[in-house]
Amino acid sequence: MRKTTLTILLALVTLTISAAKPVKNVIFMIGDGMGLNQAYSGVMAQGEPLVMMSQADAMALQETWSANKKITDSAASGTALACGEKTKNGMIGMGPDSTEIQSILEKAALNGKSTGIVVTCYLFHATPAAFFAHNVTRKDYEDISRDMLTFSPDIMIGGGRKYMENRKDAFPLAAELQAQGKQLFYSWEALQQSEALQGRPDKQESLIALCADENLPSMTEGRGNYLPEAVATAIDYLSKDKDGFFLMVEGSAIDFRCHASDIDGTVAETIDFDKAVQVAVDFARKDKNTLVVVTADHETGGLSLLQSEDLQPGKSLKHKFNVSGHTGVAVPVYIFGAGAEDYPAFMQNSDHKAIMSKLMKLKK
Repeated sequence: MRKTTLTILLALVTLTISAAKPVKNVIFMIGDGMGLNQAYSGVMAQGEPLVMMSQADAMALQETWSANKKITDSAASGTALACGEKTKNGMIGMGPDSTEIQSILEKAALNGKSTGIVVTCYLFHATPAAFFAHNVTRKDYEDISRDMLTFSPDIMIGGGRKYMENRKDAFPLAAELQAQGKQLFYSWEALQQSEALQGRPDKQESLIALCADENLPSMTEGRGNYLPEAVATAIDYLSKDKDGFFLMVEGSAIDFRCHASDIDGTVAETIDFDKAVQVAVDFARKDKNTLVVVTADHETGGLSLLQSEDLQPGKSLKHKFNVSGHTGVAVPVYIFGAGAEDYPAFMQNSDHKAIMSKLMKLKK
C-alpha cells in the first residue's frame, strides 16, 4: 500500500514539474484579414480541410476592436497582438497616449530568445512593424524602418528594398545597419545561398532579407513557395539557439486580395498561408516544446460564401464581398502544441502577449 501511495505521489510530482516547464519556442502566425470564411474558402476550393482548422489542439474566438474604433486597422490590431495593449487606429507599437509599448518580440529577445519575422508584405508594413517599431503613424515607413537600428530581430524576411536606398530623407540606412554588423540581402535567393544561415542567431547580428521593392508578388502573380520555404528557413536558423526562439509570420496578401474583392486570389493566399502553418506545426509536433498560434488581425471584406451546386474543388466559389474594407467581427484562433490548453475559448487580441509571456516564463 505504501509503495502504491509513493508511486502515485511521484507521478503527481512529475506531472507538476512537466506542467511548470516553460515553453521554449513560439511561432505566432497572422493571416491578415483572414476571418472564418476566408479560411473556409480554402476548404471549399481544395476539397479538403486546412491544417489550421483540422489539426488544432484548441480553438478560440478573438475580438478585434481598437482603443478608439469598433473596426480596427492593421496598425492597432498588430499592436494589440504584438504588445498586449489596445491602441488607436494608425498607431504602431504605442499606446493611445503615444508612449512606446514593449512588443512580445522585444521581450523575448531581452530574455535571451532568438527572434524572427517572415512576411509577404514589406517589413515596415503595419503588422510586422508593430513587433519591432514604435511610431504614432503607420504611414511613416522611412522612420519605421530606422527603428531597425534600435532593435531588429535575428532574421527578417519580407519586402521593402526601396526603404534601404534612395530614400526621400536621404538617410543612409543600409550603411548604418551594416555598420552595426547586420547583414542585408536584396533577394530571397541571396539569403538562401548565404553562408550566414550556417551560423547561429545568438552568435551573429541580424540577417535582413529584402526580397522585393515593396510587397512580394501575390500567388496569382507567381510568388510560388516563398512563404512556406521562408518559414522553414527561419525555423531552421532560429532553432539553433538552445535558449529558444519567437517567430512571427504573416500571410499579408490575404488582406490585399479581400480589399480587391478577389475570391480566387483570397483562396490562393489562404491555402499558401496554410502550407506555412503546416511547416510550423510539423516542427512543433517533432519538437514537443513549441507553441504555434494562428489567428488574424481582423476580417476584411465581409466575405460570404453562397450556395452553389458545383462542389468540385478548384472551381471559383460563389461568393459576395459585402464591403471593401475591414469588418468588426470576431476572428478565429487556432492553437497547437505546448501550452495550447492555456488559451481561453474567448479572448481579446491584446491577450496573447500575457499568455505567451507566462508560458515562456519571460520576466523582463
